[in-house]
Amino acid sequence: MAKKVTMQKIADHLGVSKFVVSKSLSGKEGVNETTRERVIQAASQLGYFTQKNAYVQSPKRRSLTGEQDRNKQSVLVLMPNIRSQTQDSLYWGKIVDGIALALDQEGLGMVIISEHRADNFVNVLNPDGLLGLIGVGQISTSLLLEVHRIGLPLIMIDHEDALIPCDTIFANNIDSMTRLVNHLIGTGHTLFHFIGNIRYSRSFRDRWIGFRRALEENHLMVPAIGDELLLEGMDDQMLRDEFRRWVATRKESDTLPTAIVCANDFTALDVSEVLREAGLGIPADISVTGFDNIEDSLRGVTPLTTVHVPKEAMGRAAVEKLLNRIQNSAAPLEKILISADIVHRDSVGKPRG
Repeated sequence: MAKKVTMQKIADHLGVSKFVVSKSLSGKEGVNETTRERVIQAASQLGYFTQKNAYVQSPKRRSLTGEQDRNKQSVLVLMPNIRSQTQDSLYWGKIVDGIALALDQEGLGMVIISEHRADNFVNVLNPDGLLGLIGVGQISTSLLLEVHRIGLPLIMIDHEDALIPCDTIFANNIDSMTRLVNHLIGTGHTLFHFIGNIRYSRSFRDRWIGFRRALEENHLMVPAIGDELLLEGMDDQMLRDEFRRWVATRKESDTLPTAIVCANDFTALDVSEVLREAGLGIPADISVTGFDNIEDSLRGVTPLTTVHVPKEAMGRAAVEKLLNRIQNSAAPLEKILISADIVHRDSVGKPRG
């Protein structure tokens, strides 16, 4: 009977500590990419991913059809480390937590790869040890094409690509944003501005569409896409500097909106800080909303009105869809929308004047 491949065995094989192996396989910070690749490649060669509970420990096991499926016990979570897409993120980390919990309940292992280059990814991946893949967040088309070429079932969370046919999981961004803006309109607001880079992700674009739809349905003016919507910058300092100039210009011309709708909470927190620096009260002078309901949205100087995206539920839904796809590969592809609810806090009030 073959001996179990443990993290310690991988560590001994590479001459590194078990701690380094554990961090590399879980996708946590503190290990450089070269070391992480070496660990994943060694784990693949030694057969770590083909054994039961490769990373997540649980006595349970889902019954899968086919001898080949029963011999594959791990799911690969692909979350390229670009922008803020890391396990430590208050948004993306919660999605990964949901994936981990769902796999744990099914008795399946999990390994996270943060590689964003297609050539490196192919070198470290052994598809024989994997049930399938779950992609989290923005992933380049070149990397997705390599994944698709390998032929493993793929589920994507909060991202889609026209060239890659697969099941996808999203929050219901359009309808949720429409409800949020309708709430602002019901409070009396008629002058709006949207802050966020709609080219950053499909979710941001859908949130802009929901914002625009609410204004159009209420016969209110929709700011043109080219009209100072700050659609290019996502870097925190760049956004703050540009927004600071925008606020100064609008204050001088007395053309500030009464409500600023932000594409996510991170943006809304930056926007709120700049507005306070400019001597504007929230919500006395201007209302601000976010989206996602990260933990920091409650901890700000003025707690944010936002939309709660059930991040862990998105992760769990991806695992459920992957296992269903494995059992029924011929079923039509699905785009699953998870409902999101408005969280009412102190950053919204009646318009000034």
